[in-house]
Amino acid sequence: MDPMLDGDCQTFVADCHVRAAAELLSHSWDPVVLSALRPGPLRRKDLLDRIGGISDKVLTESLRRLRSRGLVMKISDTDRPPCPPPGAVYRLSSLGESLATGPLASLAQWAAAHQAELA
Repeated sequence: MDPMLDGDCQTFVADCHVRAAAELLSHSWDPVVLSALRPGPLRRKDLLDRIGGISDKVLTESLRRLRSRGLVMKISDTDRPPCPPPGAVYRLSSLGESLATGPLASLAQWAAAHQAELA
């Protein structure tokens, strides 16, 4: 049974699963970076182009956080064929993919459906 439904995870309890999940969304750009990587791996420049309004510094911080949590992986030049131009490529890990294609995609759909109410 879901711990949220059977009372094991009460409101305001420090180790609540909802709180742990919300921590992943506490930095406003992190979910955006995860969503931008959902279609596939990208170079940093392509991420900057895809995500309007994010600065290079904020992207660097976000990628660092997401990598430290195991949600994003950095593929170096030595890990891939030499055909594409040189430079690191970022991609979702399997954990990051499960977050980006599951809860984040659902949250985005919910926000789109309630856009007028949220404005």
